[in-house]
Amino acid sequence: MLPLKDLADTIAMKLQDCLYEGVELYGKKEDGVFPCRIVKVRNQGASSIQYEICWLGRDKTPTGNALVNEEELIKKKLPFSRSMLKSFIRETTYRSAPWVLHDRLAEKHGISNNLPEELRSKFYFHNGVLVNFRKRVKNAEEQNGNTVGQELCRVYKRKKKVAGEKLEDLGNEGKNDKDGDQTTVEVIKYPIEDLLVKPGADDPAFTTRPSPSRDFKVPLDCVGDLLMVWDFCSSFSRLLHLSPFSLEDFENAICHKDSNLVLIVETHSTLLRLLIKDDGEYSAYIQGKRRKSKITLITWTEYLCDFLDMTNAADLHSHIATIKRGHYGLIEPHAKLEILRLLVNHALETDLVRELLDEYIDQWHELGATRRGEALQEAKKRREEKEHLKAQSDSNAAIDENSLNDVDKGGLDNNNGKQSGEIALKKHNHVSKKSVSDRANGAFKNNARLQNGDAAVRDGSMQHSHRKGSRQMVLKQGTDERKVPTSSKEQRKQHYEREMEKRFIRTNPLGRDRHHNRYWWFRRDGRILVESSDHKLWGYYNTKEELDLLIRSLNCKGEREKALHRQLEKYYTRICTELQKRSKELADKIAMEEAVVRRSTRVRAPPRDNPANAFLRYVNKWKEE
Repeated sequence: MLPLKDLADTIAMKLQDCLYEGVELYGKKEDGVFPCRIVKVRNQGASSIQYEICWLGRDKTPTGNALVNEEELIKKKLPFSRSMLKSFIRETTYRSAPWVLHDRLAEKHGISNNLPEELRSKFYFHNGVLVNFRKRVKNAEEQNGNTVGQELCRVYKRKKKVAGEKLEDLGNEGKNDKDGDQTTVEVIKYPIEDLLVKPGADDPAFTTRPSPSRDFKVPLDCVGDLLMVWDFCSSFSRLLHLSPFSLEDFENAICHKDSNLVLIVETHSTLLRLLIKDDGEYSAYIQGKRRKSKITLITWTEYLCDFLDMTNAADLHSHIATIKRGHYGLIEPHAKLEILRLLVNHALETDLVRELLDEYIDQWHELGATRRGEALQEAKKRREEKEHLKAQSDSNAAIDENSLNDVDKGGLDNNNGKQSGEIALKKHNHVSKKSVSDRANGAFKNNARLQNGDAAVRDGSMQHSHRKGSRQMVLKQGTDERKVPTSSKEQRKQHYEREMEKRFIRTNPLGRDRHHNRYWWFRRDGRILVESSDHKLWGYYNTKEELDLLIRSLNCKGEREKALHRQLEKYYTRICTELQKRSKELADKIAMEEAVVRRSTRVRAPPRDNPANAFLRYVNKWKEE
């Protein structure tokens, strides 16, 4: 019975070493590497295995057969990482130690659910559930030897039944005594399925949802590919050695007819270099073509054509001739985006990207563990302070009670009583000052390393409270101690969010509305993009007014719109900041364009100086030499 990590490693090793009929890989032939498929496995002996393969052409059509040994075959890397394999194991099993598959999966794939010989003495199936003999015997002994436990169990079941009946009765309220009939009023617990939500008297005044803008330059059904490629290049820009560019510049470059546009050339070149560095399928194919490893402004189209030759995308093979003639810019935008999407999909399967993602996932877990540890420490600190204050109040009450008893004894005159009261008050003030001073000094020492400014504020308030007297000091100091952890907690929360954003794993939508339209927000773009439920139409909101109308149009009684409303409220400040920044840049851009138009034709700026053609001036500042 292996733990999860060892089980995933064992499965990955077996899958990597397993060669079976039908698997596609690469074989060595005539000092080159070519794609092939295993047709038959021939066992020549205990230690000798040969494979009958067929060589594959461009469209994976067989071009010839051969008999090779295992050393002449180049195995492909697994199309998934260890983290993905662990997740798959968790989803397909319902228990561990031993791992047991779900019944429906075992039945679907013809896997036997019989226990292995080594586990039959420890486990058995009871009503379709795996049961441990040891726990079963222990439970039986407790049931036979402890009648009190049986009685408690029966009482618990009775209480549970009564509670269930009460919960059912909550759905039926009111009686109509006139007709003698019972009127059933259904109590709805929100949120529910959005399409089942009906207008109610307590609903707020919903606004009309604004219509999103759809003025994209690429076809609307290609906006998803445009966003996917741009988001990948922006998120992994350091790994690709590709300096970031805006979504508008990328869209304009895709629709431009220039064949050697720097932004387009650098995007393709960096993705192709990543595939070559990975030493995978594309690298082996390039070695078979005996290409040089350096991709330049002149040779990038040759590497791109080799990539299209290697892939099985038959609909893209018709563009190879156009690209080889140097007319890449004449290809339609949807074909360009389809080529880039294919490149990104292959890049996501490389070991370089997987290792980076695994590293980011581990760092996410470390940040989460640190955050949980700090939360536990803060809770412990609050608990200790509460206990300290309670003990202090008890000691102060005891001192007050003793002083009152001394006054009420009657054996002393008024002067003696007055002196006793003063002594008790001085003692009380002395204890209060000492305890509060110790607590203030402790808070000062703990937080001085975090914020010098906040420590100075606390120190000033502490000195002021000492001059005011013991009672005012206790109240003031308690207020300051409550304020400081709140501000520092918010700062730490923002710090953790920024650190997690730096470690990009994937972009998730903000949520969905009642009609299953998805809402996306990319912090590098600022706009809120809307994707239809059929993934064919796209739109966007680019002003704060549209964002406010969208939020006020959501009905929080529905599950999807409540979750979307929560996410929009969470990122509201950041979204508004980005939208206002975008609006200001757009206004400056329009002003500059109008200034260019107003100039005389003799002094008009060149086309490249026009703000609308900023994508023509792109330079890859992170280019790998």
